[in-house]
Amino acid sequence: MPKMKTNPGAKKRFSLTGTGKIRRKHAFKSHILTKKSKKRKRNLGYYSEVDKADQKNVKLLLGMK
Repeated sequence: MPKMKTNPGAKKRFSLTGTGKIRRKHAFKSHILTKKSKKRKRNLGYYSEVDKADQKNVKLLLGMK
């Protein structure tokens, strides 16, 4: 059986933590920032964890299963 290939788009967008959780960046932080509040932009800058419902699909894209 051939090797599993990592999806290049997923490779750029997701990263693994030391404990094995999958990190992602928030959307809506790239342009049209003038109408967004400072608090909203600040909170969009932080990383968050991928939702439990999506973890299986993301792991498949990253070639982890």
